Amino acid sequence: MQQVQSDEGVVSAMSQATDAQQVAQELARQLLHPHLGFVLFFCSAEYDLQALGQALQQSFGGIRLVGCTSAGEITPLGYGRNCVTAVGFDHRHFSIDAELISEMERFSLIDAQQMVERLVGGCRSNTQAPIKGNSFALTLLDGLSSREEMVLAALSAALGDIPHFGGSAGDDNYLTHTHVYFNGEFHSGAAVVVLVNTWLDFEVFTTHHILPRAEKLVVTGADSASRRVFELNAEPAAEEYARHIGVPVAELDHRIFAAHPLAVRINDQYYVRAIQQVHPDLSLSFYCAVENGIVLTVMTPGPMLPNLQTLFEGLQERLGDLLLTIGCDCFLRRLELEDGGNLEQIGTFLRDQRVMGFNTYGEQFNGMHINQTFTGVAIARGRSPGHR
Repeated sequence: MQQVQSDEGVVSAMSQATDAQQVAQELARQLLHPHLGFVLFFCSAEYDLQALGQALQQSFGGIRLVGCTSAGEITPLGYGRNCVTAVGFDHRHFSIDAELISEMERFSLIDAQQMVERLVGGCRSNTQAPIKGNSFALTLLDGLSSREEMVLAALSAALGDIPHFGGSAGDDNYLTHTHVYFNGEFHSGAAVVVLVNTWLDFEVFTTHHILPRAEKLVVTGADSASRRVFELNAEPAAEEYARHIGVPVAELDHRIFAAHPLAVRINDQYYVRAIQQVHPDLSLSFYCAVENGIVLTVMTPGPMLPNLQTLFEGLQERLGDLLLTIGCDCFLRRLELEDGGNLEQIGTFLRDQRVMGFNTYGEQFNGMHINQTFTGVAIARGRSPGHR
């Protein structure tokens, strides 16, 4: 048990205990204070989730908690595994409300509009700042739902000019069951939407270190509903992909997918469409939407650290000293770091930048569902209310 960070408006914490009751007690000892208004956490899927959910609710009393399962954690000490990382928000600096989308497949634009109205009303009940220009939204989605794009499109329309980001829940790379946490329980097939209103300066961002190669692959046979591609360039998808990256089909796995991603180009930006798995029929499942006719560019990872250094130098230049960054870091990036022996180096850098968060099965940025990125919000230190 250790309280690793305490600063104006936020307290970060973690627990490496394996027993659910002990986890909840350790987090409560680190986070509870008279002005605690909200807790955000990310946890390994290895825990007994029912027991953990109940223990957290008991230990934090009436404090609202939301969170999700992960494919690795970003803790106040750097990258973690099989643990829980959390941050508590002071209600004197943050007005926060959250809602559950219990059935992602049924979520409509009208549902989104009504939800955003309720969230805005909830934030206004603890007045911090005008909603416009002083608020951002965080989405935590079931990472195996295949409904992310539909939910994000509705939410993006309803949120209007409120910036939003998020991550898809993971399950430690098992790809079987992912969960979000709301009101004392873990839910699957669901999502949590959090609206944060604050006087503090912040910036929602996304970045990646993936560089384009010359090769192109056209999706010539796909089932968009299941995100499954059967043909690339009119050839069996796995064979054509493996041929372009110079790897036998039998060796295709998560680490190969991380080292050889595919991306769609929109204007001058490349957005990775990460491969989830190869099937016996040589089709490929993706984490993001894929449709017949889209052109995928073969990509290759560049150096990760310079990309992150540039990101944070820019954030600090625009915002000043950073109080906290909530980071949604694709699990494929983590696999790449583990393979290259660079996990500790990048973890230390993230620790020094006050990042907490989790490794995701996909990231969300202003209505887009993306892969293999580092996406989040940077929040700056306090200043006088009314500045913005």
